[in-house]
Amino acid sequence: MYNKPYDKTIGSPALKPSLVRLALVAALSVAATAQAQQPLKTQVAGRVDGMYPWLDTIYKDLHAHPEIAFQEVRTAGKLAAEMKKLGFTVTEKVGKTGVVAVLRNGTGPTVLVRTELDGLPMEEKTGLPYASRAKAQSDGRESFVTHSCGHDIHMAGWLGTARTLVELKSQWQGTLVFVAQPAEETVSGAKAMLDDGLLKRFPRPDYAFALHSWPLAHGTVGFNDGPVSSNSDAIEIVFKGRGGHGSAPDKALDPIAIAARFVVDVQTVVSREKDPKEFGVVTIGAIQGGTVGNIIPDSVQVRGTIRSYSPEVRAKLLDGVRRVANGAAAMAGAPAPDVQLTSGGAAIVNDVALVEKTEAVFRDAFGAANAVRVPAMTASEDFSAFANEGIPSMFFFTGVYDPKVVAEAQRPGGKPVAFNHSPFYAPVPEPSIKTAAQAMSLAVLNVLKR
Repeated sequence: MYNKPYDKTIGSPALKPSLVRLALVAALSVAATAQAQQPLKTQVAGRVDGMYPWLDTIYKDLHAHPEIAFQEVRTAGKLAAEMKKLGFTVTEKVGKTGVVAVLRNGTGPTVLVRTELDGLPMEEKTGLPYASRAKAQSDGRESFVTHSCGHDIHMAGWLGTARTLVELKSQWQGTLVFVAQPAEETVSGAKAMLDDGLLKRFPRPDYAFALHSWPLAHGTVGFNDGPVSSNSDAIEIVFKGRGGHGSAPDKALDPIAIAARFVVDVQTVVSREKDPKEFGVVTIGAIQGGTVGNIIPDSVQVRGTIRSYSPEVRAKLLDGVRRVANGAAAMAGAPAPDVQLTSGGAAIVNDVALVEKTEAVFRDAFGAANAVRVPAMTASEDFSAFANEGIPSMFFFTGVYDPKVVAEAQRPGGKPVAFNHSPFYAPVPEPSIKTAAQAMSLAVLNVLKR
């Protein structure tokens, strides 16, 4: 009875393949419908989980091959290639080494999502199997390079967000402008991209987002409205003296002593002139002068940084540094120093309405205990250059360390975790990248939902 080729009974072997195909199509349709009916946070988490092996490979490659500001040729090329595979229209060499990737998906808002490309000229000491041993020329000298600020985490999260949004195109409508910015560490890459026509050559954003890895517990998302980073100004001073023999300082005019006086006295501007309730820092990070111990040099170079939140404090510190430098030289009867105070990035000021809108989504996705308001960081970031173009913006933080390690560090006498820019900065990759990709995807979807 089973040899009839056109037997139409349910049990006929001739019909089984067709029935199997129909059943499979039906099952897939039901599964797709069920997936589409899941909460968006669940869909995003599932997508990110599924793509993580891809992200892990990219992250470890980026970590092992960092490049410094405006030298990020390999890094930019890798990100550009991945974005092309995802269907974005990609433009390279924007602002020297920057990348802009655009994806249009119907009528709706335009959202900018930024990551950074550059590493730092320092040696990594984490001992990780994928640790960087890369080197580059920095200020005329060869230096190790490492991603000790977490930009590799940011790039992996950026790619994960792009792929998640592509896979969920049915859930949103609008235009994505994904920006891979060079030279964040020198607070100059955003300006370079703007000067190269970022907002004229590409769709102008209605919203802008960026994130930064931070020594919080992984799974945590931190944010706030108002200022979330500091103003940044660079100090470069050359104190002039008169060279001579170390045994006869009276025959010379010692610029090292002048520089030392300045380094000590300039802190009175912070402790005695600035409002103690307002944030402001003057840090001297480099002093170069002399060649050997028994020669008084004829000049000393001092370099440092000034950080602040408010314009008023910024102006006071700038004036104070210049005044103290000239005063230290005058006290020694030396020529006036060459004082250069170079403006860097302005403070990032988050849009209040955008933060409130995004906060609700973060709390729903990560829980109230893990989506938290955090104080502004004292570091600086040139994402502010985009926000200051009149684009409602939000800059937020994502955690990178084991929660138990963070909890231990917060106890009295606990071992502190390595902070950004430490040679021991070592995020836990999987939960850190997943949190970054999920949080950014949800933030973007929240302003682009159909």
